[in-house]
Amino acid sequence: MYKILVIEDDVMMSDMLAMYLSEEGYAVKQATDGGSGLRLLEQFKPDLVLLDLMLPDWDGTELCRSIRESSCVPIMIVSMKTEVSERVQALRAGADDYLCKPFSMHELSARAESLIRRAHMMQAAAAQDGTGYTAEDATIRLDTERRLLLVRGTLVETTFSEFELMKLFLANPGKVFSREDLINAIRGFDSFVTDRAIDVHIVNLRRKVEPNPKEPKYIRTVWGVGYKYIHETVLS
Repeated sequence: MYKILVIEDDVMMSDMLAMYLSEEGYAVKQATDGGSGLRLLEQFKPDLVLLDLMLPDWDGTELCRSIRESSCVPIMIVSMKTEVSERVQALRAGADDYLCKPFSMHELSARAESLIRRAHMMQAAAAQDGTGYTAEDATIRLDTERRLLLVRGTLVETTFSEFELMKLFLANPGKVFSREDLINAIRGFDSFVTDRAIDVHIVNLRRKVEPNPKEPKYIRTVWGVGYKYIHETVLS
């Protein structure tokens, strides 16, 4: 049974989410503030976090950033804030998805299922990998078993979506991916994410892997199409 942690200060909304998700077969824990949410994150070890941005003791974006510093668990923001700037800030803080209130419970369930399924598919694939490592080049290495990104020997934290994108790039050096290709790679066909969200993930990845993010040498823009990853050439 997969586990979902709901961090939501509106008790009625939290109870409604918990009841619906429980009926869908998930084990659900609820927190009404950021502090208790962080404690439950450690104790409950959820497969997904549903996080409201407006909490009594934490700014939700900062709490998202704090969670991401210690965990790779998929994070879905559920918020009344509909501005594009709020979505962008949440994605930059480490969120994997953003759902505006009011929303359809069926859509919430589909998005949650997609995030959890893909996370566990990656874990299952890693368990069958004898080394735990997938594609790599001279500077960038992925540890699929622990879902870690190593850049020039240094551990770099990533979101679920960032890790999936980096894995796709490393496995297909030189291949040009459209934004639609990348959306399908990290979400599947049963969940919604915008081109803008892909661009934000790319910006975040460049900050983490590029020596100079303003002049990327690895993750290149292909104008009018999308992005591609360029292998580092090693001279012997």
